[in-house]
Amino acid sequence: MAQVLEFKLPDLGEGLTEAEIVRWLVAVGDVVAIDQPVVEVETAKAMVEVPCPYGGVVTARYGEEGTELPVGAPLLTVAVGGTGAPEELAEAAPGAGRADADAAVSSEYSGNVLVGYGTAGPAARRRRVRHANPAAAAQAPAAAPAPVAAPAPVAAPAPVGAPAAAGPVPVISPLVRKLARDRGLDLREVRGSGPEGLILRADVELALAALEQPVAAPAPTPAPAAVSVAAAGERVPLRGVRGAVADKLSRSRTEIPDATCWVDADATELMAARAAMNAAGGPKISLLALLARICVHALARFPELNSTVDTAAREIVRLPSVHLGFAAQTPRGLVVPVVKDAGTRTAESLTEEFARLTEAARQGAITPADLTGGTFTLNNYGVFGVDGSTPIINHPEAAMLGVGRIIPKPWVHQGELAVRQVVQLSLTFDHRVCDGGTAGGFLRYVANCVEQPAVLLRTV
Repeated sequence: MAQVLEFKLPDLGEGLTEAEIVRWLVAVGDVVAIDQPVVEVETAKAMVEVPCPYGGVVTARYGEEGTELPVGAPLLTVAVGGTGAPEELAEAAPGAGRADADAAVSSEYSGNVLVGYGTAGPAARRRRVRHANPAAAAQAPAAAPAPVAAPAPVAAPAPVGAPAAAGPVPVISPLVRKLARDRGLDLREVRGSGPEGLILRADVELALAALEQPVAAPAPTPAPAAVSVAAAGERVPLRGVRGAVADKLSRSRTEIPDATCWVDADATELMAARAAMNAAGGPKISLLALLARICVHALARFPELNSTVDTAAREIVRLPSVHLGFAAQTPRGLVVPVVKDAGTRTAESLTEEFARLTEAARQGAITPADLTGGTFTLNNYGVFGVDGSTPIINHPEAAMLGVGRIIPKPWVHQGELAVRQVVQLSLTFDHRVCDGGTAGGFLRYVANCVEQPAVLLRTV
C-alpha cells in the first residue's frame, strides 16, 4: 500500500531562512522520480530548483506561485510505494496516516544531500491517529472551496457537550493542527471545506470566530479606515534579492565604522599594457582581471584589509586567502559573485571566471556558493559612467576598492601638460581593522601599479 510522505522546504544553505515559490514544475497527480526537480524557488541569493528526495505520485502542493515559505514548511506530499492505482492513492490521501521512516524502503529515497533530509532515508513521520471508538462517523459532503473575498459559510462547530466523530481527522497542515491545539479547538468538531472534507486553516479560523462571538450579539459596524497619504503610493515588498541587499547594507552601516579615501591615477600605461597583451594572441584579458591582479598583490602587502571583525570575541581575523567579490548588475538586482582563491589565478583565469560568474548571474543560474565567502570586493562602478563613489562595505568584509570610469583628461606627464587616460580610485575600509596610514598605503600602491604596471614585476 502507498505511503504518503511530506517533503518540506529544505535548508538551501548559507543561513537562508525562507524562499519564494517562483514556478511549480509538477502538478498534483504527476509521477515524480527520486531527485527530480519539483519547484523553482527564489532565495535571497539565487534562483534554485529544488529536487524531491522521494519517488512516487504527488498528492498535494502547498503554496501558490509568489508565496514565500519558511525553511521547514511543507512543500508537497508524495505517495510512495504501491501500484499508483486511484484506490491506493485515496487510501494514502492526506489524513490517512503516515508511516515511520524505519518502515520505508531505502531504494525510494534520494542519495543526494538536502539539508534536513540527508541520505539515510526520510525523516520520521506521524502514525495514524486511532481513537478508542472504531466506528467511523459518516462524512459530510465536501463543501465547495470558498472565494477569498467572500468565503462560503462553514457549518458551525458542534456544541461543547456534543459527541465528537471518531476516526482520523482529515488535516494535512501541521500549522492548522497547531492553531487548533493552541486555541483548544477539537478538530473533530470542524467540518472541512477542502477536497474530501479536508480541514483548511480558513475552516479553523471560522470555527474559532463562531465560538468566540455570541450568537445574539449584532456584528459591530467597522469604523471607516483612516485615509493615509502614504497609502496612495506604490508599495514594493523588500524580499528576495532586494530584501537581502537591504538587510546586508543596513547591517554594514550599523556595525562598521567605515571611512573612504580616494586618488586620481593615470591609467594610460595600464591600458597600453592590456592592448599589448591582447595583440599578442591567445584569450583576451579583461581590464577587471588586471585590476583584480593589482588588488591581490596590494592585499599581500597590506593584509589588514583582507580580514573580518569577530565582534563577539572582539578580535580581528586576518584571512589567509583572497576570495575576491565583484559587483554585478543583473535583471534581479545587484549581486556580488565571488572568485575563489583569486591570489592563485592568472590574468587569463581571472578573465574566464569573471565572465562565467557574470553570465550565470544575469541568467539567474548562479548558485549560493558562488555568492558567498568573499574577503574583499572590487567594485567597477565606472561601467555606469560615473567617476567616484563612497560604497558601503560588503559585510562582513573589511574593505572595498572602487574604480570609476577611465576618460581622457588633462594631466601633467613628465613635466608637460598632456591628455591622458585618468581614473579615480576609492577605498572604503573598516576603521577597526586599520588606521588611515594603512588604507592610504594600500590605495597608493594600487594607484602606482595602475600608472606603472611594471611595478608588479617585482612581486610576480
